[in-house]
Amino acid sequence: MSAKLVNVGFGNIVSTARIVSIVSPESAPSKRIVQDARERGRLIDASHGRRTRAVIIMDSTHVVLSALQPETIAGRISNDGE
Repeated sequence: MSAKLVNVGFGNIVSTARIVSIVSPESAPSKRIVQDARERGRLIDASHGRRTRAVIIMDSTHVVLSALQPETIAGRISNDGE
């Protein structure tokens, strides 16, 4: 069984099997999730200094920040399955 991977921007790749959700960073709950992950050392910033447009929550309690829109990432995951 091969791992399915998705590019989350700037050559950074995440395993699709480990993704729990992809959310927008503007809501208060997602801001709390990002802050909590930062405090616990579980934050991975894959935005390369760009504006964060998606917060990817992993099943390992890691949180990945991406400069791509959530819809773009979801589309890449969907297109891989075809």
